[in-house]
Amino acid sequence: MAKRNPLAAWTRLIGRSMQTAVRKQLRAASKPALRVVKKISRPTVKPARKASPTSSASAPGSHWHKGLALGPAGARRYALFRPPGLQRDEELPLLVMLHGCGQDAAAFARSTGMNRLATRERCLLLYPEQDRLANAQGCWNWFDTRSGRARAEALSILQAIDQVCLSQPVDRSRVVIAGLSAGASLAALLVTQQPARFCALMMHSGVPPGTADSGLSALRAMRGRNHTAALVASPANMAADWPALLVLQGSADGVVAPANGRAAVTAWADAAGAKTGPARQVQRGKRYPMTVTDSRCADGRTVATLVEVAGLGHAWSGGAAGQPFSDPRGPDASRLLWAFAVRQFRAPPRR
Repeated sequence: MAKRNPLAAWTRLIGRSMQTAVRKQLRAASKPALRVVKKISRPTVKPARKASPTSSASAPGSHWHKGLALGPAGARRYALFRPPGLQRDEELPLLVMLHGCGQDAAAFARSTGMNRLATRERCLLLYPEQDRLANAQGCWNWFDTRSGRARAEALSILQAIDQVCLSQPVDRSRVVIAGLSAGASLAALLVTQQPARFCALMMHSGVPPGTADSGLSALRAMRGRNHTAALVASPANMAADWPALLVLQGSADGVVAPANGRAAVTAWADAAGAKTGPARQVQRGKRYPMTVTDSRCADGRTVATLVEVAGLGHAWSGGAAGQPFSDPRGPDASRLLWAFAVRQFRAPPRR
């Protein structure tokens, strides 16, 4: 009789659990669209409307370029968005966007609307894409640090960044990385490994490094049941000199517990010796209210900012309507990301 492999069984269980969470979010996202369909009494035909530059910039188009990077985890596809009219003598910021489970580069671009922002603000966008052979749900394997797979995937993303920096007019002092869910967790892991390569990090609904080390502990970490280990900096990369961290977390997130957002900021602030200031309430129009808390070093530099959004689930805050993992009722996370990045561009250089 063949022996049962308990690790394989656990891995299948985790895969099914993650898939169930993804399906729930997809069903929730599709309900508004179904309600609209039910209200239609008869089909109507409207003349085709020419897309405006603003609307076309929010989706893949003529400025959308595909590439392939080879790294320790193997080949990974990526998409690059270049703003219109890009000149070779320009040096633009590069924002690296890591999608969440159940997404790919194109879906993440549509959900976040970052291409439209890049057109307006003039920056380059890099969307690395997870291979479905590496994870059936399209999740980055952020949790698999014990086997080394998480580190290999992080370094493969770094290889894609290097490739784009060589071929595009990138200002290497203005490279920002951001991610949603599994993408946020892997982005944070990469920054702790290569802090000098980035000037800012954004985690949206992610789990901080040091909270899981294998597939067996991933689900407990997502539910907020694991302790987050202290971040350890090397003498060459002092934590006080790490890039600033922005965390966005929804209070109604049923996939990644809100405690993870607070744990990420606490770990970042503690490693840098920063103190947490008073929370402030912010609400813009009819969007969900948010509570903003900054952690600052003795010199006044903000090293971490926590934005807790009341009523937001596991979705990109302020994202496009009708897209999975996207909630247009939340504060605009894409604008918050860009504003945070610009503050880091203007800050004095880190040591």
